[in-house]
Amino acid sequence: MEKKPGFLERLNKPQYEAVVHEGSPLLILAGAGSGKTNAITAKIAYLISEKKVYPASILAVTFTNRAAREMEERVVSILGRSSGINLNNPPMIRTFHSFGAWVLRRYGSSVGLENNFTIYDEEDMLTLLQSIRPAEAKKDLKPYVSMISRAKDYCLTYNDDLSPVSFDPEFPDIYMQYQKKLESTGCADFGDLILKPRFLLKENPAVREKLTRMFSTILVDEYQDSNVAQFELLKILSGDGSNLTVVGDDDQSIYRFRGAEVRNILTFPETFKNTKIIKLEQNYRSTSNILDIAAAVVANNTGRLGKKLWTEKTGGEKSVVAAFNTQQEEAEFCCSLLNDGNYSNTAILYRTNAQSLAFESLFSKMKIPYRLVGALRFFEREEVKDLLAVISLFINPRDEIAFRRVVNKPPRGLGKTGVEKIVNLSIQNFGGDLLEACSEGSKTLGGKAGKGAAAFSQIMDEVKSSFNEASGPEDNLSDFVKKCALVTGFAQYYREIDRNSDSQKILNIEELVNHAADYPSSMEGLIDFIENTELDRSSPAQENRGGVTLITMHNTKGLEFDRVIITGLEEGLFPGFRNMENIEDLEEERRILYVSITRARKKLYMTCCRSRRIWGKFNSFPPSRFLSEIPENLVTLKGFGNTVSGGASLINEGDAVYSRDYGAGEVLKKWMNKDEPVVLVRFEGGRTAQFLLRYSSLKKIDPNLTRNY
Repeated sequence: MEKKPGFLERLNKPQYEAVVHEGSPLLILAGAGSGKTNAITAKIAYLISEKKVYPASILAVTFTNRAAREMEERVVSILGRSSGINLNNPPMIRTFHSFGAWVLRRYGSSVGLENNFTIYDEEDMLTLLQSIRPAEAKKDLKPYVSMISRAKDYCLTYNDDLSPVSFDPEFPDIYMQYQKKLESTGCADFGDLILKPRFLLKENPAVREKLTRMFSTILVDEYQDSNVAQFELLKILSGDGSNLTVVGDDDQSIYRFRGAEVRNILTFPETFKNTKIIKLEQNYRSTSNILDIAAAVVANNTGRLGKKLWTEKTGGEKSVVAAFNTQQEEAEFCCSLLNDGNYSNTAILYRTNAQSLAFESLFSKMKIPYRLVGALRFFEREEVKDLLAVISLFINPRDEIAFRRVVNKPPRGLGKTGVEKIVNLSIQNFGGDLLEACSEGSKTLGGKAGKGAAAFSQIMDEVKSSFNEASGPEDNLSDFVKKCALVTGFAQYYREIDRNSDSQKILNIEELVNHAADYPSSMEGLIDFIENTELDRSSPAQENRGGVTLITMHNTKGLEFDRVIITGLEEGLFPGFRNMENIEDLEEERRILYVSITRARKKLYMTCCRSRRIWGKFNSFPPSRFLSEIPENLVTLKGFGNTVSGGASLINEGDAVYSRDYGAGEVLKKWMNKDEPVVLVRFEGGRTAQFLLRYSSLKKIDPNLTRNY
């Protein structure tokens, strides 16, 4: 029997089966940490070295330049070691967009593009759009850029029904104006790099036939991240799909907000008849305890093809689920874990960027090195700096940098010339006081500039009247900062941006309001608040490559760590309120948790808080429903009081109970929700709250006592 090449000998049985499969479409359903890159690169090498396929007739596409480079390097390395093959005409390994650009450079003239076209990024798109609508500010037009990109991801032109993207009545006309202007410049944006090749191949049989002959084999990596337009392009290019191999994991499809469609992978066997499905289920990364938790969670999704990860790394430490009263305690718990100094192999995950503040602040104070991945540090974020600039200007009306930042933001008709006039007026007549000069400018400047100056003066008057010195020790600055966000229009402004671009800027404003609650409502407290944020912004903050990784759950895709701490597992935060509205959103949230769990190699911690500040006020939240999907035998529970392990069932209707957060109360009602006991409690003062008993800290007390602690 002929000996297999070394690179084939190293494959497990399903990987080998996937590599040698031929003759029909192939879906490699590759679980997290299952060696999918090994499989796809080995398949390319096998086709070239063993099946003698001409290298340049192989097309492999993926989603990032880094992934494409890694794939290419691995293929070259395998072939060099196994057979010494010299790739003078190597396989084409590109991103989807790079491949689209390659097609358009050669055949784009039939869709109106010469081969010297320029590719516009988002900033270029915004500049072009403003050139069409010069009366509108860039900030107001930015959401339309996102909407145009999303429409192209969905394979929609301005003549199509655009309701899947937006119901904005202006959008179709703006999209049309933009596209016609773009085409008149002879340029293309990133969406066009997929959309135009798709139309080109559909409408030009000669080019389609040439390309389908050119590429005898097509492979797609990370297929679960493909959007509608990419799917349509692939379908035309591959014909019946007999030469098509896609690799992906339906359980790791988490980029719906970018246009990714999990249905592309779920319906692949229906779209391409006679599809062979091979599941890569052996995980080489995590312990069996971690994989069992991940499997238990994701099994609750209905929109999946189904697989069960397993590993030879049996056992491993039990994972920990810990509950805390506040996010400050949550951050302190993370600090306690880091006392072992194992910084570089630890990652702290959260659902939203706003959650990083508690960790950034505490880690800086405790001299714990960290690195913030995929986001600006909290106090460097645009929306945070905007609100801080308003407060700085209130404290010091001569702060020219703060004034220039916010005087026309959100846009109110004050152009550069008007702003310069106000600045000069402040120096000449008001000792540098920009607010006095702005008030005067509202009378002397004409047209839009005068109206804009008047509007800003009124806003700053409202900011001033909103500030109240403390009347009691419990008063703090959160109400003032919240009012600043409202009267300036920043709250509404960033909500609109979030709505149209899937950002989370309003959550950062909310977290700044929460942060202000640590300072007394006094001018001294306000000055300390601004001073400390400025110091935090200018400090190195212990960031370095050897530090703890602070990262959103989305950004962990493709990464792995010895120890992972997943924080903020509460209803309303994860899953978020708006993601509970339909099954597709909720199932993607569950996939996000699945991805997060499977980043851990050895140790996994999951945390939740009983209360979290929302707009400066503590609000109670039950633990995430996802935690209830984890079998208790897989985890060690910490901080849930004596109500776990059977104690919960002892609390019944009519019982007197005590909560550390709310005080003494009475159980009004008890019922079951998905086999979980839930109680409604009325506390002293009349406030009511619901609790999942298994996760609450409620204690049964003597009904004759008003306090029992």
